[in-house]
Amino acid sequence: MDFDIVIVGAGLVGASFATALRGAGLKLALVEAQAPTTADSWDSRVYAISPGSAAFLNGLGVWKRLERERIGAVHEMLIRGDRADALLQFSAYASGVPELAWIVESSRLQSVLWQGLERQHKLELICPDRCEALQLRDEAAELTLASGKTLHARLVVAADGMHSWARQAAAIAVEQKSYGQMGVVANFACARAHHNTAYQWFREDGVLAYLPLPGQRMSMVWSTPDARAAELVSLPADAFCARVAEAGEDALGKLDLLSAPMQFPLARLRATRLAAPRIALIGDAGHVLHPLAGQGVNLGFGDAAVLAQVLLQRELFRDPGEIRLLRRYERARAEDILALAWVTDGLHRLFAARGGAAAKLRNTGLNLTNALPVLKNLLIRRALG
Repeated sequence: MDFDIVIVGAGLVGASFATALRGAGLKLALVEAQAPTTADSWDSRVYAISPGSAAFLNGLGVWKRLERERIGAVHEMLIRGDRADALLQFSAYASGVPELAWIVESSRLQSVLWQGLERQHKLELICPDRCEALQLRDEAAELTLASGKTLHARLVVAADGMHSWARQAAAIAVEQKSYGQMGVVANFACARAHHNTAYQWFREDGVLAYLPLPGQRMSMVWSTPDARAAELVSLPADAFCARVAEAGEDALGKLDLLSAPMQFPLARLRATRLAAPRIALIGDAGHVLHPLAGQGVNLGFGDAAVLAQVLLQRELFRDPGEIRLLRRYERARAEDILALAWVTDGLHRLFAARGGAAAKLRNTGLNLTNALPVLKNLLIRRALG
């Protein structure tokens, strides 16, 4: 079976990339092990979608199909250090934008993207199936699937996550480091209204975030050392709610659990290259950040948008797998990826450091940034995408 592009992985980034190539005249295949499912309950895995990513999804016709009543708008963000007077505040109004971000459930966004893929012309959804062998040759790539199918493509796009099979099969090296932390996530009903405010606390035991969901609900992400995470998820529901409310300074009053807590390991990963002959990496296959800045999925959407744009504007290159073309994509993404990796890793190191000097530096830094409108605007514009 011959294709112009085979995309490995139909998560949010892989699916959005395939959608962005709709109408490009390219013959596409998308290989995915499992079709997405949704439930009426609130998904514990949520993403803070930046205005830049929302604009990308809107251009794909995806954003308008999401259920408005399942999206939480962020109008204000309060970031607190580990000293009572350390505060950094961001406001959509002060920044001249309607929203700083939107909080969207992963499964809902995935479902809407998938529905579009099922109707997309010149796209073959190969699901359920998985890749078992990859050969990258000068003229094309060859993928062998578990079902016995053999796919030939001029370009393979790896969108299969942090533990990317396609990246490993292409022998692309990575720089990786475990943070020794887990991200504990859960959803809650709140006694007090959040007023579309996102909260973040840099604590001695990690970084705690409250993200506003519609109504008096919020989604929590607590990045904390492995042992503390294990303790948290083992607590009875009432004790877990009380612990989260206390850690969040009772900002939203009494909390009631809406979804069972889950945990996932946190690590930093960067592929040594995003492009090689016949293959390109997008999303977590190419880079993984600490979630404290909430920018991981937005960085992935940026990859999808830029690679699609490069392929749509390939003018002199009839072959989408031409390495000179793929290096345009790699160069275009280098600055954003490096900047966000440096910022998130630096913040993690700063707030994980113990001792009076480190505490003074980080808390003074929050207050200083809060007092400098120009610096705040630079940060917020970057985050808005």
